[in-house]
Amino acid sequence: MKIVIAPDSFKESMTAAEVCVAVEAGFRKTFSAASYYHVPIGDGGEGTVQSVVDATGGKIITREVRGPLGHAVEAFYGITGDGKKAVIEMAAASGLQLVPNAQRNPLITTTYGTGELIIDALDHGVERIVLGLGGSATNDGGAGMAQALGVKLLAGNGDELQPGGGALCKVASIDMTTMDSRLKFVKVEVACDVRNPLTGPLGASAIFGPQKGATPEMVEFLDSCLKRYAQVIEKDLAITVDALPGAGAAGGLGAGIVAFLDGKLQSGIDLVLDVINFEDVVQGADLVITGEGRIDSQTVHGKAPVGVAGRAKLAGDIPVIAIAGSMGDGYEAVFEHGIDAVFSVVNGIVTLEEALENGKINIEKTAENIARVLNIKGFYT
Repeated sequence: MKIVIAPDSFKESMTAAEVCVAVEAGFRKTFSAASYYHVPIGDGGEGTVQSVVDATGGKIITREVRGPLGHAVEAFYGITGDGKKAVIEMAAASGLQLVPNAQRNPLITTTYGTGELIIDALDHGVERIVLGLGGSATNDGGAGMAQALGVKLLAGNGDELQPGGGALCKVASIDMTTMDSRLKFVKVEVACDVRNPLTGPLGASAIFGPQKGATPEMVEFLDSCLKRYAQVIEKDLAITVDALPGAGAAGGLGAGIVAFLDGKLQSGIDLVLDVINFEDVVQGADLVITGEGRIDSQTVHGKAPVGVAGRAKLAGDIPVIAIAGSMGDGYEAVFEHGIDAVFSVVNGIVTLEEALENGKINIEKTAENIARVLNIKGFYT
């Protein structure tokens, strides 16, 4: 019997790779002779780099880069086992967690460090770059990233723009001639499940600005700056990004990646499954086990378990069972999206701290009980 174990991480408790180990340990108590395939999954957000590295036998690269406030920070990205693909979480270099609450100010925070990670990936000779968006401290439309890549963003007097979303109100022209030429030969893809446009009431500033420290007055100003930025992009690059779904992701970084890198905005889980060649692994499987920390009505909107289940069904209507830290309202919706059963690993009344601490043993016990049920009357033989 071939069993594929393809979960997302259980945030604050276990990595996706650790979940794989626990599930196999539980199943082996019943199906000791089965073949187990570990495929740690991420959906483009936090933990995606580690999951892809674990799934492909790749490696983590750490680099000192310019953080959101301009100070040096230690960031990371991953390279797949074949050395051809880099996976970057923008939050590793430009994330909100790098800025203390009292210092959060999207007028000045920058994505420059994300651009530095891209340059380092080019230095490693990759052919494809996957960027995970989310958790940003920035509202600069990817301007800092572009500057790190060699793009010149110029004010009306010819000076280079200063860092931050507030500076975009001064942008007058864009010079791409000095951008790193290697980017012409690298495919850039974006794991992005946010559909917000760049500007307006549903744009980057209005929806995400407040959590980054923007006051109502700052939100209005930042939105006007991004509007001007989009106009100059259209004027100088002949690319329209303002109303593009996903352009507002990560403080407008989605727009910057499309404008400067010809990047493609895609579903995060689908992109990650493509990167790790999930179809090849799942072929011929008898069962797929997936899961994440919480399964509820939102799981059907681009989350890892549903993405895994969809690919499993396409590969031959393979049964899919999901394991969750908890099951929230509306979890039954996943039954219409390829998942055949859902099990919670929490077996009693516990505190959140206890649930997180005991994740490994609870997952292992749940997996063992699932396997025992499947083995009744030789269900799998």
